[in-house]
Amino acid sequence: MSKVIKIKRGLDIKLKGSAEKVIVDAGQSGFYAVKPPDFLGITPKLLVKPGREVKTGTPLFYDKHQPSVLFVSPVTGTVSAVNRGARRRILEVVVQVADSQVYEPLRKADPRGLSSEEITEQILHAGLWPAIIQRPYGIIAEPGTRPRSVFISGFDSVPLGPDYELILRDEKDSFAAGIEALKKLTDGSVHLGLPAGATASKVYDRLEGVSVHYFTGPHPAGNVGIQIHHVAPINKREVVWTVSPQHVALIGRTFLLGHLDPTWIVAVAGSMISRPRYFRTLMGTGVQPLLHKNLREGEVSPRVISGNVLTGTSVGTEGYLGFYDSLLSVIPEGDHYELFGWAMPGLKKFSASRAFFSYLQPRREWDLDTNLHGGQRAFVLSGQYEKVLPMDILPVQLLKSILAEDIDKMEQLGIYEVVEEDMALCEFVCTSKIEVQEILRQGLDILRKEMS
Repeated sequence: MSKVIKIKRGLDIKLKGSAEKVIVDAGQSGFYAVKPPDFLGITPKLLVKPGREVKTGTPLFYDKHQPSVLFVSPVTGTVSAVNRGARRRILEVVVQVADSQVYEPLRKADPRGLSSEEITEQILHAGLWPAIIQRPYGIIAEPGTRPRSVFISGFDSVPLGPDYELILRDEKDSFAAGIEALKKLTDGSVHLGLPAGATASKVYDRLEGVSVHYFTGPHPAGNVGIQIHHVAPINKREVVWTVSPQHVALIGRTFLLGHLDPTWIVAVAGSMISRPRYFRTLMGTGVQPLLHKNLREGEVSPRVISGNVLTGTSVGTEGYLGFYDSLLSVIPEGDHYELFGWAMPGLKKFSASRAFFSYLQPRREWDLDTNLHGGQRAFVLSGQYEKVLPMDILPVQLLKSILAEDIDKMEQLGIYEVVEEDMALCEFVCTSKIEVQEILRQGLDILRKEMS
């Protein structure tokens, strides 16, 4: 076994409603969507109009800056709507599913016998290139480039995080094929991060040519950015690619089947779910079948989040699952006020510090809502961020350099190593209520624009 990397700084937020480890088939959604806002840094150009019939794998739009990067329909059917927001920004391309599925043909082959150019072309035509994320910046990788290495985190430490071992239990061959494809796209190694002390895995065992690393500790130990930092930090002018485990299996299936198979497994969890479970569905599904007769009744309305509670997107009960999300979190809304709440003992309040007596219950699961517990205050040095960010950077100074738009200082303070998910806990524990993730994204966009 490889050396175990111990993550000492961080915070586990134990929420009620973890998904039961059983997979059931979700009902037919009827409508599926591909959402351009899921993909950072792109300018979508439509290839279809409402009323157009499409197959599974038919391109719906492409990126203006990288025309070879296609975004395809997850189902066969008819384009029912192109929903737009302010300034006619495209928010969703919605497809109404047909009774039978027809697939756009792809090449059926063993990735080990293909060149890197052939593998790149296959992934692009399958519409799965957006699954490959480039560090720095956290954007879709540029086709044709050769990254220093590829990183995959085989576990998720976020609150209510999905169990990838369960999700991939029947995908051993697909996952291995996806690994072989990714190995052809880099001159370096493919790195796989796994939890220390895990039982023998039928999915991850016997993978050839993969560097395996084991991690232990609180969240964000499962974040791929934290794993990169502790294994091989990113320097200026270096590029690293990251891919989620389920997307690796999806890429592998295209080579094994010769067409896009958009089967997707999502954990539906949270205290507002009556029976949290894993559902087998298709990418881009509407969330209604996942919530049907599965929401707890009460006076409090649910906040439906595509993704986790720290970085996910609120989609409502009529929205669609995001492209990158293997988790649908449903927790109570919170817009109430508490008189002198700060002065109470706080036995029923979660705290990241010892401000409340609740710290005496470390194993308790919490039913947290979305209440902010206060408004934005002065942005001061408090030492809170450093306690939950296991990186050798100065987070407050980095954020202030972004606000000042000081590019040299951003680089010196380690902006190349982080994206929003890496600093999400900083936002959670911040007593000043600073929008940490939003500020970080502004800095990454400024830096990318300057470097281009």
